[in-house]
Amino acid sequence: MSTPLLQVDDLKKHFPIRGGLFGTVTGQVHAVDGISFSIAKGETLSLVGESGCGKSTVGRAVLQLFPITAGQVVLDGQRIDTLSASSMRPLRQRMQVVFQDPFSSLNPRMRVRDILAEPIRNFGIAKDAADLEARLARLMDTVRLPRDAINRWPHEFSGGQRQRIGIARALAAEPDLIVCDEAVSALDVSVKAQIVNLLQDLQKELGLAMLFISHDLAIVEHMTHRVAVMYLGKIVEVAGKRSLFSAPMHPYTEALLSAVPVPIPGQARTRKILTGDVPSPINPPKGCRFHTRCPYAFDRCRVDEPELRPTGEGHIAACHLHDLPRAQNPLLNAVAA
Repeated sequence: MSTPLLQVDDLKKHFPIRGGLFGTVTGQVHAVDGISFSIAKGETLSLVGESGCGKSTVGRAVLQLFPITAGQVVLDGQRIDTLSASSMRPLRQRMQVVFQDPFSSLNPRMRVRDILAEPIRNFGIAKDAADLEARLARLMDTVRLPRDAINRWPHEFSGGQRQRIGIARALAAEPDLIVCDEAVSALDVSVKAQIVNLLQDLQKELGLAMLFISHDLAIVEHMTHRVAVMYLGKIVEVAGKRSLFSAPMHPYTEALLSAVPVPIPGQARTRKILTGDVPSPINPPKGCRFHTRCPYAFDRCRVDEPELRPTGEGHIAACHLHDLPRAQNPLLNAVAA
C-alpha cells in the first residue's frame, strides 16, 4: 500500500481555560481528543459533524496553525508537528486552505492581482515578471473568472466570485493538499453547486488531495470519496461515500443522515430526533460520548469508551452495538429493512 499524502495519528488539541487575576488554568476544552485518519493523493476525505465538534480545529492542526497537544501529523512521509516555524515554512507551499467566509479571508486593500501574486512571490515560484503574468492569467482561467477582472478589488465581486478568488489564491502555491474549511456554507444554494463542481474539476485536473470540512451532508455526498464523522472531539465512523450513506454503522451518523432533505417528491427519510444537548467538551461524559443522546444506549455505553473497529469492507465505527448479536443490533436491522 502506498504511503498516504497526509497521515494523522491520535491527534489531540486541548485549549486551556484561564481565570482569575493571574490567568490561572482552571480547566481544558477537549476540542480534539485523539483522532486518526489518512488522505491519499487525489482523494477527498470529508470531515462532518455538528458545529462545535472540533472539525475546524482539526483543519487548523493539520495546517500547523497552532501547536498540537499530542499525536502526529505526517505529510508525505515527513512528520511536521515537531518542526520549527522556519523549517515548516517551505512545506506550507504544499498545504493551502480555502476559508469559510470569502470576504473576510481576502485583504480588502489588495487588488486581486496582488492577492494571487503574493503566494507566488513568497515561494519563489515564478521565474520572472513574464512568468508571473502568465501564471496569474492561468489562475483566472482555472477558476472561471475573466482575466480583465484581475485588477478589481474584492468588494467588487459577488460571494461566489470571491470564493473563486480564494480558491485561486490556494492554487497559486501549487499545493498537494487543500483544506476546505466550510468553503461553501456561506454561499447561496445555486452558487454552492458551482463551487463544488469547480473543486471537483480542479481535483481531477491537478490531482489534488482535499480535506473537506462541512456540516452539509448533501454537499458531501456529491463530492467526496470517504467520510469521517466527528462527535465531541472524536471520530465515530469512517467509510466510503456509498457505504456510509446507504448503511450507517453509528447511531449519530444515522441521525445526521435522517435530517438530509430528499429531493424526490413523495419520498422522505424516517427522521431520527436526538434528545438533549451536546455535552460540554470541558467535561466529556464517561464511556461513549454519544450515550447521553443515543436512543440505543445500554449500560456498557455509559462505562466503556468504544474504539473504532471494522464493521464491513473499508467501514469502521466506534459503537458497542456491534458486539451484540445481529438480531439485536438496531443499526443492522435498519439496513436490512
